Amino acid sequence: MEIINQTNRTMLFEEINPEKLDLITLVGDVKDIDSLSDEKIKEINQYLLVKSFDEFLDKFSPTVYSFYNAANQKVMYTLKKPEGIQEDCISEIPIDQNNDFLKMLFTLIDTKRSQGITNVDFKFENLLDMISPKKVMDDIRQVRKEIHYLHGEYEKLEENDPKKLDMGDKLNLMFEVASKNYNNVMAMLPLAIEDIKTRLLLGANQEADASEKFQIGTLSIGEKGELKIIEAPKPDSSELMVISGDGNNGLSTIFEEDYEAISESNSSYVKDLVVRTFAPLPMIQNSIDVETEVQNYNTYLEFYKDAKDEFVKTVKPLVEKILGVKMYFDQYATKNRGMQPSLIVTNTKLDMLVKSNNLPRLRAFLNTVNSKNDFTDTIWYGIVPAIELEASGKAKVSRARFKGNEKVAKLEGNTMESLSMLLDTVKDYKLQIFFNFIAEETTTFNAIATAGIDRLIDKCAPLMRKDYSEFAIPCLPNFTIIPKDKSGVVIDTKMEALENGARLSKEKEDILKLWIEGVYVGASYVAAGLASAYQCPEYLKESFRNVKRGYPGVRFDIEAGDNSLKAVTTMAKEISGFTNNIKDSINSKNFGFVFSSENAQLQGKDIKRITVYKARSLAMEEDGFDSIYKTQVSTYIERILRFQSGDFKHENIVRFFSNNPSSQKSQWINDKGYVNSVIQEGDDIGYIIDEKTSLCQIDLVFNGNVKNLEVSITKGTSAVKA
Repeated sequence: MEIINQTNRTMLFEEINPEKLDLITLVGDVKDIDSLSDEKIKEINQYLLVKSFDEFLDKFSPTVYSFYNAANQKVMYTLKKPEGIQEDCISEIPIDQNNDFLKMLFTLIDTKRSQGITNVDFKFENLLDMISPKKVMDDIRQVRKEIHYLHGEYEKLEENDPKKLDMGDKLNLMFEVASKNYNNVMAMLPLAIEDIKTRLLLGANQEADASEKFQIGTLSIGEKGELKIIEAPKPDSSELMVISGDGNNGLSTIFEEDYEAISESNSSYVKDLVVRTFAPLPMIQNSIDVETEVQNYNTYLEFYKDAKDEFVKTVKPLVEKILGVKMYFDQYATKNRGMQPSLIVTNTKLDMLVKSNNLPRLRAFLNTVNSKNDFTDTIWYGIVPAIELEASGKAKVSRARFKGNEKVAKLEGNTMESLSMLLDTVKDYKLQIFFNFIAEETTTFNAIATAGIDRLIDKCAPLMRKDYSEFAIPCLPNFTIIPKDKSGVVIDTKMEALENGARLSKEKEDILKLWIEGVYVGASYVAAGLASAYQCPEYLKESFRNVKRGYPGVRFDIEAGDNSLKAVTTMAKEISGFTNNIKDSINSKNFGFVFSSENAQLQGKDIKRITVYKARSLAMEEDGFDSIYKTQVSTYIERILRFQSGDFKHENIVRFFSNNPSSQKSQWINDKGYVNSVIQEGDDIGYIIDEKTSLCQIDLVFNGNVKNLEVSITKGTSAVKA
């Protein structure tokens, strides 16, 4: 690893944020240019290279844009910044760790992983309500608690005390987060919904969800010893100053001033709402117009539900990409960091990248990073998610007797033609491309457990028996984060006015619910993430004893022995397993990078994670398809040979393969006993030089199977004895 220090840099062929720079733009015009300058590579890395999920969110700032349509009174969402609309009418919604939808999905993934139970038994509904107004308000209450605590501590300290100044910085940050929503009506709606509910149902019986006329009182004993509750005296504002010993009044003034300073169009209703939310004071019970408040509540709730529905539909494809990147980095689950996986994001659509006028730019970039004897920026893998998979034709219905699925626009994915163009280009630079078909209900574990993999094999037929087949790795099944049939989210229930108060409606149709329609992650992210992880000797050391720290995991065969039960994914099991018929079919064809959700044990412990069942490319062998490690070993040996032989000099090639104890071949053969040995038991490596054609034929033998590698030799001035 002194020569090649990483064998796991991966290129993600996906657009994340169209407002950010992309590979095509950064590379620029390459007419009459063979490769890019070091400065240009540094610039590309600065904008497109990420080494962690947090860095990915920071560099690409995934964003949804919203604006309002006064004609239909609706909120609109889009992933591309709308043109022709003035800036002050567009709101940017960052899709980051603080976004309630993304937070809910992260929590769901972590909970499912920790419980290790299948989709059929997992209580999705217990976590899906995290995007309801009630749960949004719970998060705000936590922020409020922290602000109050810090403000209380801040007030106790002397002026200019360094500790006070540190707390002031923290408070400024927390106020900054809170104030971001002052001008965002959509963000204020959950607060308004919960605020009205709190005020109208203040005296509600917990079970009845109804409220009678309410007046705060105190318990007392009358003149004749009778027990009664009398109306509490209403404090005026001066009394309030005295009784408010917890600093709430001071905070309410700060929030009031903050709102007035930041808000672009002041609303006394919103100002009171902000103050009541972040610094609630003892409530002065003024008369409430129940009819108006109930009407407002129902309008807000309906609007929030419709807006959330639109938002989820718009943001879901972006969120699935974000989750994919998170899953890629999550596979590197090791305490001791070594060869950390890294991702170059092209940030452009694949069909745009493979256009005839853009392909030279991709070639120039890959020629620079993959065709030199400096391997720092070499790219080994690629990820292409969401290849389109035509659905079988549905029977036409002349008359809809029952409510069925609405006809929605087909999910836009990458075409097989674009993928084949990409493969034909990257084969020259030895990129192994992990790809998956569109992640939806028909490509999940459940679907493959019932329908098998034959249709996916048929779909891959155009990529077989080609020069680039060994670099094409179909990954399946895709992962289910939320199944379509369990993706309902109850937002809340409408309210109705009563004579003496209000109550939550008991009617079923007044329960407002939205359907997320399932959330899925492409298998290529997880497959590339796991392959990137096990390249690192430190990662392998977590599960294996016999690891050679000086070698990468290029020869690690995840299908061999118990390797797949030790190097597992971080994904929780989804189903109880494939039937024997499906497994026999997979084994007979040895097709694809196939994940398994089987019951398994290792040394008496249950394996509760998804494991790898097959790790094959589309290169054909007599007994099916070839293992992916063979291609990477071949690439690795070729690169080491090029480096050590000074670009394939005749005498240096002879020395490389000689029986001299110091030769590279001898060192590899002596280190056969490790899980990541480059040459393992049953392997061999040999060469034949054809003097006439100046070609060196290298035979790599893997467990009796021969793989050929051919290099053009550079003739030296003198012969060298082996």
